[in-house]
Amino acid sequence: MSSSIRLTALLAAVILGPSSVITTLAQNGDKSGEKQVPRVPKEKIPPAPVLPPSEAVKSFKLPPGFRIEIVASEPMVETPVAMQWDADGRLWVVEMRGYMPNPAGVGENEPVGRISVLEDTDGDGRMDKKTVFLDKLVMPRALCLAYGGVLVCAPPELMFYPIEAGLKPGPAVTVMTNYARTSNPEHTANSPTWALDNWIYSANLGTRFRRVDGEWKKTPTSTRGQWGLTQDDYGRFFHNSNSDHLRTDYLPAEYLVRNPFYRGVSGTIQPLKDQTVWPSRVNPGVNRGYQEKTLRPDGTLASYTAACGPGIYRGDNFPPQYRGSAFVCEPSGNLVRCDLLTEKDGLVTGRNAQDKTEFLTSTDEIFRPVNAYTGPDGALYLVDMYHGILQHRVFLTSYLRQQAESRGLDKVIRHGRIWRIVHDGKPRGPLPQLGKATAAELVNALAHENGWWRDTAQRLLVERTPGDAIPLLKTAATAGKNPLGRLHALWTLDGMGQLDAATLSAALDKEADAKVRAAAIRLTEPLLRTAEKDALVPKLLQQVTHKNLDVQIQLALTLGQVFDPGAEAAMAKIATVHLGNAVVRDALLTGLGGRELEMLRLLVSDKEWQTRTAEREQFLGALARCVTVQGRSERVNQLLALIGAATTPSWQQVALLNGMPPAPIAAKKGSPPMRVKQIRVPAEPPAFAALAKLNNPAVRQSLAKLDAILIWPGKPGVPAEKPVRPLTADEQARFANGKALYDLTCAACHQPHGLGQEGLAPPLADSEWVAGKAERLTRIILHGLRGPITVLGKKYEMDMPGLGGTFDDEQIAALATYLRREWDHPYDPVDKAFVTQIRQATVKRDEAWTEAELLKLK
Repeated sequence: MSSSIRLTALLAAVILGPSSVITTLAQNGDKSGEKQVPRVPKEKIPPAPVLPPSEAVKSFKLPPGFRIEIVASEPMVETPVAMQWDADGRLWVVEMRGYMPNPAGVGENEPVGRISVLEDTDGDGRMDKKTVFLDKLVMPRALCLAYGGVLVCAPPELMFYPIEAGLKPGPAVTVMTNYARTSNPEHTANSPTWALDNWIYSANLGTRFRRVDGEWKKTPTSTRGQWGLTQDDYGRFFHNSNSDHLRTDYLPAEYLVRNPFYRGVSGTIQPLKDQTVWPSRVNPGVNRGYQEKTLRPDGTLASYTAACGPGIYRGDNFPPQYRGSAFVCEPSGNLVRCDLLTEKDGLVTGRNAQDKTEFLTSTDEIFRPVNAYTGPDGALYLVDMYHGILQHRVFLTSYLRQQAESRGLDKVIRHGRIWRIVHDGKPRGPLPQLGKATAAELVNALAHENGWWRDTAQRLLVERTPGDAIPLLKTAATAGKNPLGRLHALWTLDGMGQLDAATLSAALDKEADAKVRAAAIRLTEPLLRTAEKDALVPKLLQQVTHKNLDVQIQLALTLGQVFDPGAEAAMAKIATVHLGNAVVRDALLTGLGGRELEMLRLLVSDKEWQTRTAEREQFLGALARCVTVQGRSERVNQLLALIGAATTPSWQQVALLNGMPPAPIAAKKGSPPMRVKQIRVPAEPPAFAALAKLNNPAVRQSLAKLDAILIWPGKPGVPAEKPVRPLTADEQARFANGKALYDLTCAACHQPHGLGQEGLAPPLADSEWVAGKAERLTRIILHGLRGPITVLGKKYEMDMPGLGGTFDDEQIAALATYLRREWDHPYDPVDKAFVTQIRQATVKRDEAWTEAELLKLK
């Protein structure tokens, strides 16, 4: 008997009746000792038959004025998970036909996946022609049309296939060998997306890429979300994870990692914190449906548990209030949420468009929306896997298997639907025919009302780089009537390598739209490293008087790239006028790495800064903290001397002294006390003694707090420093590489300061999992971690994806070394050979580790 058959037999033997208590560890998702008692009585659970589209459409509920239509269904499309329209409106679909063919996942690695192209040849709105572009794929999960071909993720590789005549694939080119792991599909890279900045980003991946002169170029970026990635009209990304239904970038990722001494900025924010959902049917078939808070007393799902596939609506069919809204899929709850989003002062907030209900709900348990897109016709499209078992075997519980088998859901495979939601108030737009469009036609399409047209026209122009488009684009960028058209024209010129100082100067001089002006400011950055810097810096400095906060936020970010006294003075001016905005404060601090002391001198000497405000106290303290974190004793001395100067107001002295100590790690609610972070300097700072003599009670009190953590050799009561082996040159280089990887891959969740985020990620600073055996940490990085796990006395239920399929052994060693030496950690570094040894020892491992497993390691 094969191992897979034995496993299936074992699992079947422990499946109990609907009213039974399930305690036997039978599935990967089971937790030792946890009772799995169904909370919804069997008689209240309706059957779950496979409904043909004509019947399934009756199960939906939408707001008045909207209707849902079938676009494609099985057998034309089976287990779809992602899709994209090409320039002529053909629909490219990823069919993950091997996904969970049975509760044990046996046969999942069979080469049955495919990339198909669907067409509506008679114009009736329903696909009637199918061409299989690629088949015999194992668990394909993503595609992206680009550069005259298609990027396809068939794990572990990301491959590029030119599209040849007759929709035939040309010779494959490997773009990434380790794009995605072959196992655990919900926690690996997906959704490659051509962004406004002409880079291709992915969900769940810390690498972006583009093709330059025929070669694929890759650079690090922030890791975003779990399944699905989308952008708004201005290139801001939105993403999510299973229980956190919508997040967006706080600031563009490249700015967040510039200042290694500032650890107070968040990578992402929640437009709305409420995770409540409102299904229209009972939902016993969710993975933790037996837990107390998963379901309401009426049996409906209480909050998100499978949020995925967000889509920002950028079309022109829905009423205007829906433009820019986020549509979020929840396949466990058989629903799609609409969040109405609003941006003010650089921050995005949102609310449910419906009161205690959802935009779309279904009473069909097999309705599994996993991705949402705006179509070229302006409608909203949904990818519906229409699959019985949604939860992957890596996390499947015995309870959920029982639920599936009791209603025959385990037999529902090789189905799938694509739905279209339209509004009655406006007809759908025409089918695009951009494949053979002229350069002039593509430039005109950059100003289309529908974001799909704008994005596609920009992509085609960047790919083709037609010379006759350049003058048209420059005119469109500076004189076009539509602000979004001007925005796309600027980014298109940048993608073609044809954006010059003259065009940017014109935009900076007369652009009326704040978002477009902010983009022009950002687009000066590549040219600031060229001879055109001299022409552009004065134009940038003129923007400091602009009233709009979008402009000031971007100006603060961009001036951080300009090492010029005029730029620092302009940043001080921005701080003086706009410090009440938290985004402005963070934008300034990210760009001042190594120049914080110089900025402090400017501000302390500024007459306008003599007046005390809470925001100014906070900003001065943050700058002072950066100086101490930098750890250069001469700059610490200079800071103390500045504090002690007779011309420094006492409130500034107190703010600076209070800011100097690094933020206490133990500040998180529920965390146990941790060791005090101390600042070690080679000798007693001369200015410290002078400050101690000041006859100012507030200053002396703040100085006493600093005295408690400021230490030097010979200071009374200071024990001899415990020796920490200094890193070798190779180890120091590894640490630096690890820091870059952390900042761009881990910091969005665990934060640059290592303190984690409530509801998203536990702290790493002072964590026992970092301090303990290097083998444990290495295994976590390689394969991931499945909660619950206790960190610093607090239990976390989050899951962490592994990076073994994304990073090579040297990169994992670098990341582990960084974690074990950052935040004053004194632990030994990790080398490549050690990681290789662990990887080889766990080569058959295809699931995340549990706390119990890791604690067994001696």
